[in-house]
Amino acid sequence: MDQLPAPATLPAAATTRRVLWCVLAAALLLVAFALSLMTGAKPIPPGLVFSALGGNGEQNEVYLVLQSRLPRAVLGVVVGMALGVAGALIQAFTRNPLADPGILGVNAGAAFAVTLGVAFLGVSSIHGYLWFAFAGAGAVTVVVYLLGTAGRGGISPLQLTLVGVAVAALLGGITSGIMISFPAAFDQMRDWGAGTISGRDWPILLAVLPFIVIALVLALIAAPTLNAVALGDELAQSLGARVVRTRALVIIAVTLLAGAATAAAGPIGFVGLMVPHVCRWLLGPDQRWILALTLVAAPLLVTVSDVLGRVIIAPQELQVGIVTALFGAPVLVILARRAKISGL
Repeated sequence: MDQLPAPATLPAAATTRRVLWCVLAAALLLVAFALSLMTGAKPIPPGLVFSALGGNGEQNEVYLVLQSRLPRAVLGVVVGMALGVAGALIQAFTRNPLADPGILGVNAGAAFAVTLGVAFLGVSSIHGYLWFAFAGAGAVTVVVYLLGTAGRGGISPLQLTLVGVAVAALLGGITSGIMISFPAAFDQMRDWGAGTISGRDWPILLAVLPFIVIALVLALIAAPTLNAVALGDELAQSLGARVVRTRALVIIAVTLLAGAATAAAGPIGFVGLMVPHVCRWLLGPDQRWILALTLVAAPLLVTVSDVLGRVIIAPQELQVGIVTALFGAPVLVILARRAKISGL
């Protein structure tokens, strides 16, 4: 029995408030998406952007919008969804409010595996290193979970965080060393190492999109039982939740989401940490609503970060992973110091 009842019946006002937050985030995402199409080394007014989307206007502007900025903007939305939902799943699954694919080393595992493929096997296309990203993300997810739950007492949020940070630091150092040792192989992947959606075209987006869609479907299947799982395995089982099934669904979904996002855009951190936290703060502990708002708010963060990266040091650009880190580091400190916000 997987369709568990909600923790409590919410007043109509609370449901309305949650819906309004989701609608507001969706509206802001549309605005940010439009700004992404207009902003760059060559700013394009809104009217010309809409004309270019219809295939009208000057050839250079049409090409710039349709072949450069549009796939970049869509990839930002897709990657944001993947990282945000992966973070929400991990936080509910591990009962660790400071967990996300970056802190638990999942992104680092995917990046490490891709680096091995590029350096030692000559992999050079998204279709090749996508599978390395899945293998690395899946392996680190399992290893960190096993190490973080070893010993008495079951899952320890602190132990999971410490193990994840240690694994991420280790793999990150090795990855950097390999990239420095093989400069020719990584000349075109420098920006990828910092986390970027710049220069990504339609083939890259189409290569990762099916895996992210499948993972999002798995997340929706697991969502009804996440509220029970967040209470602990024993209590979840007493409520009729299939804990092992939910665990398997979450691990597969996180592996696909983090692996695909990292393969396409590199290791972008803090998105999966910040957004579910803020959503939990705004909406309460119901994991279904957290996933719903995260699905919209996470791509909003990635898209806004990408736009800011284009204007902060214009005409040069900052990678989106650097901008999210600039936001994420102080937010992490604030969240860690505020128990009421950080608690699941």
